[in-house]
Amino acid sequence: MASGHDADSTLDLITAVRSGDEQALERLYQRYVPELREWASGRLPQFARDLSDTHDLVQETVVRVFAKLDGFDYRGEGALRAYLRQSLLNRIRNEIRRSRSRPSGNPIDSGLVDPAPSPMAQAISEQAIATYTAALNQLKPEERELVIARVDLGLTYQEMVTMLGKPSADAARMAVARALVKLTEHMGREAAPVSERL
Repeated sequence: MASGHDADSTLDLITAVRSGDEQALERLYQRYVPELREWASGRLPQFARDLSDTHDLVQETVVRVFAKLDGFDYRGEGALRAYLRQSLLNRIRNEIRRSRSRPSGNPIDSGLVDPAPSPMAQAISEQAIATYTAALNQLKPEERELVIARVDLGLTYQEMVTMLGKPSADAARMAVARALVKLTEHMGREAAPVSERL
């Protein structure tokens, strides 16, 4: 039985918002902002958290996405959640790139970043995301930062030299490879049936 919080489907709320229903918009905020804040604060490496207040980034992302709900392509109950997460990751990537000091070069124009979820984000089920997150949380903090920097934020190994204080791009590459091996092992255990984990 659905709780009061989940009584309306996301599609129902989006449809109501498109019709100008302010209460439906407020319910969408209440549904997704706390969840997105928790997801972001648990996933961002320390260097990314220092760039800008996580709550501000979440708020700005949600406001931008919800302002364009008329053009949102609804593809199932998890679609808006995936879209919001991808949009937030894009904002974080832009903040990271903007914060780097480059004597020559211009900051990335945020208008060039595709706000739509990547095909991979659309294909990954909520269960796979939960498995990934649980496995990620089992890594040591430094390993977790390496994985997030490379996989979620898409930093190059050279960028990781600056952001994470690695001595060289090769050292960053090897450290990421080791962290990914551990992540894969944890994911295998998380995905295994309970009887196999005992």
